[in-house]
Amino acid sequence: MPILESDFSPTLPFKNGHFNTMYRPLFMKDTCNYLRKRITTWDHDFIDLDFSLVGSKTLVLLIHGLEGSSESKYMASTSNHLNKKGLDTVCFNLRSCSGEDNLLLATYHSGKTEDVDFVIYHLLKTYNYDNLIIVGFSLGGNLTLKYLGEYQQKLSEKIKGGIAISVPIDIASAEVEMEKLKNKLYIELFFKTMKNKVLEKAFKFPEYKLDKGKLFKATKFKHLEHLYTVPVFGFKNPEDYWTKASSKPYISKIDRPTLLINAKDDTFLSAACYPRKEALTSKNFYLEIPDYGGHVGFMSSFKPNENIWLELRIERFIEDHIRIPLS
Repeated sequence: MPILESDFSPTLPFKNGHFNTMYRPLFMKDTCNYLRKRITTWDHDFIDLDFSLVGSKTLVLLIHGLEGSSESKYMASTSNHLNKKGLDTVCFNLRSCSGEDNLLLATYHSGKTEDVDFVIYHLLKTYNYDNLIIVGFSLGGNLTLKYLGEYQQKLSEKIKGGIAISVPIDIASAEVEMEKLKNKLYIELFFKTMKNKVLEKAFKFPEYKLDKGKLFKATKFKHLEHLYTVPVFGFKNPEDYWTKASSKPYISKIDRPTLLINAKDDTFLSAACYPRKEALTSKNFYLEIPDYGGHVGFMSSFKPNENIWLELRIERFIEDHIRIPLS
């Protein structure tokens, strides 16, 4: 499809990518009253799903980013907005992210689409919905795009499309970008919780031989992948993980309306994370590249009622391209 022209035009301080990235988590007050349902997985673990229901025949599955949860401001604000437009939502808390540690040594990673497939199968089997839409943010957006392409041949007809926001679709080059000085603060914030989770897993599972010295010295995602992701999930090395988990190779297989919104000033993303060629040659994949927005930011001004551009954009794509009418 043609690359979509963006109408996102924020006021001055929000034209700074870092400012826009940090404003939402630090200053927005969004909360949502969820109904939690815990489901048991095939491998004797659990996943917590947080529903926000208004009696719709359409359900929107929201998937958060790295170390996020249903409580992340972008998850709550999207749930609230879509509820107002007449759609039910359910937030998928990735394993270990719901406020309670999961039961297994393995948690989640950028390409773990078998969990997405399990959750979607459960939702369609258990609840009486006519339509399901997937909306993913950052790592959750990578899962969304990868799932829609990887599982394309066996997707239910009830899955009508997807929307992905601020997505590192090419993990190898995005990690190189994240290692730059401009992203040092973000790495430190991520590592604060990630290192604690790995330490807790090592305590609970003595058979997992963690080199704690290396963990404390870790300063790159690659270091954590060597220590945890690779051995726990069975990858050969970080490079093998990057190749197998990235959603970019699957975009061309997507067969239903899907939108990717990646801001030009997103400091997390490399040039390879803007798949112009894939958009131009696909009948179903749309790409929008706003000049501004940061990483899962897209804040417009200091006035809270003006800070719903992203929610309105999701709404508009659902109506115009997925073709589900909203109230």
